[in-house]
Amino acid sequence: MSVEVWAMIIAGISALLLGTVLARGRIQAASGAGKVLALGPVFEAAALAVFSAEHFTAARDLMPIVPRWLPYPLFWTYLVGAALLAAAISFIAWQQVQWSASLLALLFLIIVATIDIPNLPQSAHDRFFWILTMRETSFAGGAMALAGSVWPGSVWPGRLRAGGLLSTTGRSIVAVVMVFYGVEHFLFPRFVPGVPLQKPTPAWIPGPIVIAYLVGTALVVAGVGLLIRRTTRIAASGCGIVLLLLTALFYVPISVTEVHSQLAVEGLNYIFDTMLFAATVLLAGLSPARSIVPESSELPA
Repeated sequence: MSVEVWAMIIAGISALLLGTVLARGRIQAASGAGKVLALGPVFEAAALAVFSAEHFTAARDLMPIVPRWLPYPLFWTYLVGAALLAAAISFIAWQQVQWSASLLALLFLIIVATIDIPNLPQSAHDRFFWILTMRETSFAGGAMALAGSVWPGSVWPGRLRAGGLLSTTGRSIVAVVMVFYGVEHFLFPRFVPGVPLQKPTPAWIPGPIVIAYLVGTALVVAGVGLLIRRTTRIAASGCGIVLLLLTALFYVPISVTEVHSQLAVEGLNYIFDTMLFAATVLLAGLSPARSIVPESSELPA
């Protein structure tokens, strides 16, 4: 296996193990669906660590993605890798999460604005363009929801809570993408499920149509459930579990069959892309922190 493959595997496993150990307190303190949601930042960090390792070990392969109008594309490739690594470390150590999650959301939105949207005129009729654009947008939404869940209890003029606004906006974005992806599963069930990208489901996978319909149903139902206050947590945790099982039971076996081939990096990308989407769904179910400003307090003039 190449250095790139080894770096991605080691980064992902290390982040997953260390993140789980350090998150034990938060998991134990949570109850019910909250225990599953508390794993969201761990899976987010693992996926970010993997993609960071890819940026550092395959920078010249990823460099053409950088918009042509930006000078020094290799620098920007490394910078994005460093940003992903910094966010992963912050989520694992659980330090300054409100800032790292906010900046991560901004990074994904910048990617959408500078890479995806400029290609809209020539790609408007390409469904994979919309799938990729919605993917990055959902990742931004998940990071916004995480930032809102830990944001200090400050309020803006009109007593609008910053954490609540971030959480609601992020959750709504993720919910829309989930429903969009769910419909895609019913329209094109022969492509791999989760994030419905261009890879057809391998012929040796049993019941691919059934799997696609089940995952599509979970995404649509949970996407709607995210928008209903009393079902937000159960919708996010339930669909998150479905996507994590899909990662472990569907994408890991596919990657194992490809690990010694030229598709090794692609296989790992599919594993951690689906894991990142699962983490995004889990993060969308997090509730904002309670305000430290008493309800009867008045904001200073």
